[in-house]
Amino acid sequence: MPARGDIPPRDEIPDGFKWKLSDIYAAEGDFENDFARVKAMLPKLSAMKGELGKSASNLLSCLRLRDEISMTAEKIYVYAVMKSHEDTADPAAQNLAARAQALSVEVSGEASFITPEIIGIPDGVLSDFTDPERTGTDFDEYRFMFREIFRGRSHILPQAEEALLARAGEMASVPDGVFSMLTDADMRFGTIRGEDGREEELTEERYMKHISSRDRNVRMSAFTALYETYRGYNNTIGAAFNGMLKASRFFSNARKYGSDIERALDGANIPIAVYGSLIETVEANLGHLHRYMALRKKVLGLGELHMYDIYNPLVENPYKDIPWETAKKMAMEALHPLGGEYMARLSRGLASGWIDVYPNRNKRGGAYSWGAYGTHPYILLNYNGELSDVMTLVHELGHSMHSFYSRSAQPYPTSDYTIFCAEVASTTNEELALDYLLRSANDVKKKIYLLNQRLERIRATVYRQTMFASFERDVHARSQSGEDTTASELGKMWFALNEKYFGPDMTVDALISYEWSRIPHFYSPFYVYQYATGYSAAASLARRIISEGEPAVRRYVEFLSGGGGDYSIDLLRRAGVDMSEPGPITDALGMFGATLDEMKTLLVEGE
Repeated sequence: MPARGDIPPRDEIPDGFKWKLSDIYAAEGDFENDFARVKAMLPKLSAMKGELGKSASNLLSCLRLRDEISMTAEKIYVYAVMKSHEDTADPAAQNLAARAQALSVEVSGEASFITPEIIGIPDGVLSDFTDPERTGTDFDEYRFMFREIFRGRSHILPQAEEALLARAGEMASVPDGVFSMLTDADMRFGTIRGEDGREEELTEERYMKHISSRDRNVRMSAFTALYETYRGYNNTIGAAFNGMLKASRFFSNARKYGSDIERALDGANIPIAVYGSLIETVEANLGHLHRYMALRKKVLGLGELHMYDIYNPLVENPYKDIPWETAKKMAMEALHPLGGEYMARLSRGLASGWIDVYPNRNKRGGAYSWGAYGTHPYILLNYNGELSDVMTLVHELGHSMHSFYSRSAQPYPTSDYTIFCAEVASTTNEELALDYLLRSANDVKKKIYLLNQRLERIRATVYRQTMFASFERDVHARSQSGEDTTASELGKMWFALNEKYFGPDMTVDALISYEWSRIPHFYSPFYVYQYATGYSAAASLARRIISEGEPAVRRYVEFLSGGGGDYSIDLLRRAGVDMSEPGPITDALGMFGATLDEMKTLLVEGE
C-alpha cells in the first residue's frame, strides 16, 4: 500500500496493483491498426444506405457490419478513456481519448441511417425478412432490437436528422468534460490536519475518510475546505451544469418527448410512475430519517447536529487500515452464498489484472466497473484501506460479474444491460457483504457499528439518491419551462431539500448549498434514482439468496445472464422482485426503521 501523505505519481505504484490494459492492446500499433480498420469499414457501411429494404440478406449484412464496427470502436474507446483516467493531466493520454471519442461519434453518425430505414420497411416485408423458413436468414439476435425500434418509432427521426443528432453528441458531452477536467485535474482543496495531527492534502477520495472522522474538528475542516473550494468555482460549474440542461432539453425536444424525464426513462421502458412513486414513497417515510438524526444528535452529545456530523460512526470504527489482500479475502467470503461457479469466476478475475487499486496523482476520482464486449471487466478504485473501500470493491465486483455473465451469455446486440438493472447487481453484493459482516461480528460495538453502516447505506442510497432524484426532476422541469436555473437558484433549491429530508434536529449549514455542484451523476440526467430502486430490489434478492440458497442463486444468475435481452422490469420480475409496485421501496424503508430500533436497543443496553 502506498505511504500516507502526498499522493504518489503513477510510476511509483507497483504493477501488481494496476489493471492490465495490455490485455486489450498489447502495443500502440495494435490500437492504431484497429482504429484504421474501423475507419476503413465505415465507407462500406455508408454504401448500404437505401439498400436495407431490398432484401433480407442486405439487412442482415448491414446489421452484422455495424456490430463489427461498433464492437471494435467500443474497445478502442474503452481502452483510450481508461488510459486517460490513469493520469488525467497526461496530454498524450487525453489526446488518445479525444480521438477515440471522435471516432465513436463518427461511427454513430455513419450508422444513424439504419434505424430510420428499418422503420421504413413495411411490417409485412420485415416479417418475411425475419422468417428463416422464407429467407434462410437468422435474425434471432436482433428480434429484441426490432421490438425496441418499433416501440420507439415515434421518436426516430428521418435519416439526415438522425445523423445530425449523432454528430451533436460530441458537443453535448462538453459540459461533462469540463466538469470532469475541472474537478479531477484542476481543482485543489488545500491541506487539513488529520486525526494524527499531520498535514495532508485533501482530495475528493480522501474527503470521505475525513468527514467520517470521530474528531469533529477534522470533519468540520474537511467539510469547510471542500465546499469553500466548490463555492469558488460555483459560477463555472453552474455554467457547465446549464450546458448539460440545454443539451438534455435539445435532445428531448428533437426526439419529440414531452420532457427530459420521459426521454431518459423511455430507453429502458421504465414508466414515469415508477420515478414518481419512488419520491412519493420515500418522502412519506421521512419520519424514519428524522428519528435517526435525533438519535445521532443524542448519541454524539451535540447541542447542534451539523451536516458534517452525519457520516461519522456512532461507535469507534473497528475496521481500520485494511490491507488490500485482506479486502479481497473479505469480499470472497462475503459473496460465498452466490455459489461455486460464480465464486470460481470471481476468483480468477481478482487474480487476472481486472483492478486498478490505489490512488495516484491526477488519477480519475471515484470508482467504476467498465470494459467492452470481448474484453474482461475492469475496475477502477482509489483504495485507501477503509471498510467503505472494501464495500466499494464488492459493489464494483457486482457490476463486473454482471458484465461477465451478460457478455458470456448474450450476443453483442443484447449484451448491454440497463442501468436500472446494473445497480441491482452491485447492491446485491453489498447487501450480502453486510449480512456476512453482521453475522461475523463478535461483540456489541462491532454490531452497533455495522447496524449504523446499514442505516447509512439506506440513508445514502435510498433517502439521499431520492433527494437527488427530486432535485433533478425539479431542475429539468424548470429548465424546460424557462425558469431560473442559475447556480444561485440551484443552491437555494438544494438547501431547501436538505432541510426537508433531514428534519428539525439538523442544523443545515449554508455551505451545503454548493453540494449539488460536486455530483458527477447529474451530467447523466435521471441516472441516480436507479440507486434507490436498485437498492430496494437488491435487498429483496439478497434476502432470498440467503434464505433460499441454490434456487434463488439460479434465478439471480439467470437475471445476470439476461443482459439487455428483455425489459428491466420483466427481468427483475422473473428474478422475484416487482419494481412496478411500491412494495420493495416500502420494505427497504421498513428495514431502515427496524434497524434503527435494533441499534437504539443495543445502545441503551451498552450504556
